[in-house]
Amino acid sequence: MKKILFISVLGLLSCNRNAQVHPPVGGVLSKKDLDVSKDRMKNLNSIERNQIQQWIGMQSVKFYPTQLNYWVTAEGFDQRERRQDNSLISYSYDLYDFDDTKIYDEPVARRDAKFGHFDELKAVENALRFIHDGEEVTLLVPSALAYGTYGDEKKIDNDIPLIIKLKAL
Repeated sequence: MKKILFISVLGLLSCNRNAQVHPPVGGVLSKKDLDVSKDRMKNLNSIERNQIQQWIGMQSVKFYPTQLNYWVTAEGFDQRERRQDNSLISYSYDLYDFDDTKIYDEPVARRDAKFGHFDELKAVENALRFIHDGEEVTLLVPSALAYGTYGDEKKIDNDIPLIIKLKAL
């Protein structure tokens, strides 16, 4: 009986020595992987910013940079008084690519959305904090503030900067 127990323990220990450790699916990335991802996003953002600035140079409308890294057609836009959490806003917006092609036929529209309680594109949510009722502005948004690395899994591919025509209703 002791021999069987000894052989079983020895067998279990020898199995554990060669076991490979894998991070869980969707789990922890190594520091190297995180650094590669961070560098990729920095480079992509820099390229997109340059492309957007070149595009702006060819337009008759003036665009102004904001602190959140997008451009808007209203001067001093993000210096305005900011709407507070829990305040209500109704709005709609259309999405375009930089070839000025409308991406969806119907605008995205929300009625009586409450700040702090809705999930919207980062640039849209930020712009809604500063827009006046009835005002319409155009946003030029790098992909990181739009649909980012994954796109919207419908018509917007990954890493696509957008033109957003936003209106507060």
